[in-house]
Amino acid sequence: MSFYEKQLETKTVYEGLIVSVKRDVAALQNGNNAEREVVVHPGGVGIVAVTEERKVLLVKQYRYPMEEVVLEIPAGKLERGEEPYICAVRELAEETGYTADKYVDLGMIYPSPGYCKEILYLFLALGLKPGKMNLDENELLSVEKADIEELVVKIMAGEIKDAKTVVGVLKAKNYLDRR
Repeated sequence: MSFYEKQLETKTVYEGLIVSVKRDVAALQNGNNAEREVVVHPGGVGIVAVTEERKVLLVKQYRYPMEEVVLEIPAGKLERGEEPYICAVRELAEETGYTADKYVDLGMIYPSPGYCKEILYLFLALGLKPGKMNLDENELLSVEKADIEELVVKIMAGEIKDAKTVVGVLKAKNYLDRR
């Protein structure tokens, strides 16, 4: 069976600082039409930065939509036309102060494909060197380190809920264990 939906109509109903929202009508494979709401996001990166001791750099910050403090891997939004690797290098340095000798492409994920058109590119950063953080004006966070094995236990126990962190840490551990 071939699955598809074809866009028949589209209308931007909201244009924000980061996202826009479209309301579409799509033709379905069964001959019916359906309304679709799509949040359009420019995409971003997530970086699993791992020290020689297999400690992962994490950032702790308040996430307004979730109304709680979230522990997650460093991440950031892609600028228009920016390559994901360039964004990863910039965001790691900005949020943690660290630079890396090596970046490994861990692939991309769709964080919430049911309603959001966002792609996150994941990277593993190795050969870390500390430096000075360069946070944006209203970026309030702290940097922590956690053993990658302990993070996997927390992921499996549901203590780490951020999707990019769950996927990134599991992919990074798999990569490191195979070396």
